[in-house]
Amino acid sequence: MGIGAYIPFWNQLTENQKGRLEAGAVQRKAAAGTLLQGSGSQCLGFVILRSGRLRVYILSDEGREITLYRLFERDMCLFTASCVMKNIQFDVLVEAEMDTQMWVVPPELYKSLMEESAAAANYTNQLISSRFSEVMWLLEQVMWKSFDRRLAAFLLEESRLEGTPVLKITHERIAAHMGTAREVVTRMLRYFQNEGLVLLSRGTVELADEKRLAQLEADS
Repeated sequence: MGIGAYIPFWNQLTENQKGRLEAGAVQRKAAAGTLLQGSGSQCLGFVILRSGRLRVYILSDEGREITLYRLFERDMCLFTASCVMKNIQFDVLVEAEMDTQMWVVPPELYKSLMEESAAAANYTNQLISSRFSEVMWLLEQVMWKSFDRRLAAFLLEESRLEGTPVLKITHERIAAHMGTAREVVTRMLRYFQNEGLVLLSRGTVELADEKRLAQLEADS
């Protein structure tokens, strides 16, 4: 399918605008683990996922990571094109969590599109609002939710994404997603194991009691 099938406001663009998008957008592939945009790197452009999954995260001065949100098929990554938007200074990193195919619209092309098309500008504003809400939700979780509940929620989400209760993930990787130290994750996972919630082995966390994990996540 062409890029038009992935853009919600495609039918509201002029033929000229559609043609420029089709001519200017570049198809790219990224293997799992590829860093698409690093801290302080040049603006990549407006990314539209065809398949796969991207992780958007920030990095502290001490080297600690925390995942802001993930992007899936047909999602659009706005912060990789933040250079085209005034007053947005948000230094994020973007990596492919699995083999990913995407369209990349050059920053200058997308900027001109927003200036010409009210539909493109309105959609971009909606996208900014949606991503801001996700970041605020994360901030709320970190500030007010206990770590055991956050970890239970993370494990359940990972299980849903991967389609299996057996997660091939290290303690260090979990810590990177959650913005904490590996030792903190290890202690809590060992507690979960003692409580019969998970089974641990090297590089693997198996959800042994998803019902109780869900109850823990929901506990106030």
